[in-house]
Amino acid sequence: MNRTDVTGNREFSLLADWGLISPGELDRAETAARARGVELEKVLLSEYGLPRHMLLRALSEHYGCAPVEYDERLPIPPELLAGLDGDTLSTSLWIPVIKYTSGKVVIAARNPRDPAVMREVTKYVKADEYEFRVALDDDIQWYIQDFLHAKPGLLIGTERTGLAYWRNTMAQWRTRLACYKTDLGNARTGLSFVRWGLGTVAMANTLLQNRSATTEPGLFVGLMVLGLILTVYGLPVYLKVRRSRMSPPGHQTLVEVTSATLNFLENYHCLDNTGVECRTKGTMLARMGDNLYEYCTILNPSPSSKVRTMYARDRNVLAAQRTIAACYRAIYSRARTGIAFIRTGISFLSVGVGVLAYYGLGLFTSFNLVLGLAGLLMIIDGVLWYIPVRREQAEIPRSIHGLEC
Repeated sequence: MNRTDVTGNREFSLLADWGLISPGELDRAETAARARGVELEKVLLSEYGLPRHMLLRALSEHYGCAPVEYDERLPIPPELLAGLDGDTLSTSLWIPVIKYTSGKVVIAARNPRDPAVMREVTKYVKADEYEFRVALDDDIQWYIQDFLHAKPGLLIGTERTGLAYWRNTMAQWRTRLACYKTDLGNARTGLSFVRWGLGTVAMANTLLQNRSATTEPGLFVGLMVLGLILTVYGLPVYLKVRRSRMSPPGHQTLVEVTSATLNFLENYHCLDNTGVECRTKGTMLARMGDNLYEYCTILNPSPSSKVRTMYARDRNVLAAQRTIAACYRAIYSRARTGIAFIRTGISFLSVGVGVLAYYGLGLFTSFNLVLGLAGLLMIIDGVLWYIPVRREQAEIPRSIHGLEC
């Protein structure tokens, strides 16, 4: 049985006296609330558009006590909540909200004159003195959800803590992606050293095989030594990054971890029928980018003190967009590294095959064959790095460009 069945519309009769609603409308609202099994205040708020503060004022004068509104900034002392059961408070509609230094505890209750509520308060909350204040049903439920850790999607103040946790998680992953891009940049630098080094070696090899240059072989041998030094300097960096293709973080790993950091959206942003429709993309990362449209919706929070939670949600959506963009930058960095592999491989293969074709078999034949084989392997390696990113490029979400679907 809801409270309307017990008290009728006596609690809100002052609203008719103040001219906010006619007595007939109040009776009809009471009948509708009773038929639906909901509180009268919900009908007055949702269907008749009465201000919350006026409903609270009517309750305050009816019960003869001060009112209290929900405020997510109110720090309820943890000791007041110890041992309290959220379901019990939700049924009885009361919760301790303030504790004075004198030991007095303020209780927010929907019916502060209910003897059953008073008995529960004295049983579960130990205090020197109690002060009961009247509150709307929704306000009490918001307090319970806020401070007694309701399920995700219903959290209010603690939701901001959860959202902050996910923002930190996304920020940490973006930092890892930045480190990964730095490693790939180092790899491209290493490839540049290898390319220059082997290019110098190939040039020296060509000149040494040229009979007209054999009168001064020392200069060309020095060039070859210099090229080998450059190659040996850059080769370890290249090999380190090459091995990383066979272990995390590869392309798929980057996308899957990015997806895991966005899981919070399923719990904290349950928005349906946003009116945004996008065609289904072929890659996971592109679909994640397009799905963010569903969460880029401005909500008018109720009560207005929940506006910080709304802003926290918006910050998380923006952080999700930055995370997806960071993932794209990381895989594009892989693509650039793959292209560097291909470019270097083509250079080596061209030099090796060209020198071998021009001079034929000789003292440096084995070197030319190794040079050509190394170039071929680097081309294959670079293609394996580049192809997955090429598929992503074809499916890049328009949200990354800030455009509409």
